[in-house]
Amino acid sequence: MKKLIKLALGTALAAVVATSAQAADKLTLQLKWVTQAQFAGYYVAKDKGFYEEVGLDVEIKPGGPDIAPPQVIAGGGADVIIDWMPSALASREKGVNLVNIAQPFKRSGMMLTCRKDTGITSPADFKGKTLGVWFFGNEYPFLSWMSQLGISTDGGADGVTVLKQGFNVDPLIQKQADCVSTMTYNEYWQVIDAGFTPDDLVVFNYTDQGVATLEDGIYVLEESLADEKMVDKLTRFVKASMKGWNYARANNDEAADIVLENDASGAQTEKHQRRMMGEINKLTDGSDGTLDVAAAEQTVKTLLSGGSDPVISAAPTGAWTDKITSAIK
Repeated sequence: MKKLIKLALGTALAAVVATSAQAADKLTLQLKWVTQAQFAGYYVAKDKGFYEEVGLDVEIKPGGPDIAPPQVIAGGGADVIIDWMPSALASREKGVNLVNIAQPFKRSGMMLTCRKDTGITSPADFKGKTLGVWFFGNEYPFLSWMSQLGISTDGGADGVTVLKQGFNVDPLIQKQADCVSTMTYNEYWQVIDAGFTPDDLVVFNYTDQGVATLEDGIYVLEESLADEKMVDKLTRFVKASMKGWNYARANNDEAADIVLENDASGAQTEKHQRRMMGEINKLTDGSDGTLDVAAAEQTVKTLLSGGSDPVISAAPTGAWTDKITSAIK
């Protein structure tokens, strides 16, 4: 009789688990870049069961050099994307009605890293030089900066030659470019690992140049916010994601290891991901996901102050909302 009772209880429990799994709401997240510690909060939330706890089945899709998240979500390939605000606002002007629903990253990590032997000591020295720039939405802060400096991006002695940069820093190492785009948490350290020392380099942090813009925000299409069921899913998603980010800050190495376990390419290394995790934690420190409206408005101001060719033509309306973050308890 006891065996029968245990069997019945086990069957009932399995049924409950199966029903719970079936009831999980599916959500697809498109990342801005490849699997790395830049997105640790989401991988941690999935690995530690934080999404499952709130009834979500989240698929995380890695990005890459030829993947533009706004295009993916516009085409129905994702429910949520991670994007930089300049890219999101430019896409919004073009008809992809992206809305920022949360901002895990409080600070920018974008820099331009130059070889000191090029003679570059200030932005005025960029003229006549070749600069590596990321595209697919990542170019907007750079273009705005050059416009504010009055430097043409069409080449020539009084302008800069823009080199479309891939996902590495080879153009700097191989002297194909005088400067390349880097992030504090990633490409800068690739340069260092290639044999350069900090004294060999001149670094221009976008924040120091007054042209920093918000990065790695959580975006959805405007129509998603008109669907209350989707709003509920998004609220649970942001809540669980921020729990993942909090866990990542408290458990640096474990978070990096979780990222490595999810790297299907096998391209990442433990040393680099653990170091990156430490730098990423500096950018998310103190964030509860709430967007700093003043920072968003500064981003807009930077993008609008692009001379004759600004990134966006007018200040946006409805480009961000606290509907999701204010609902999180």
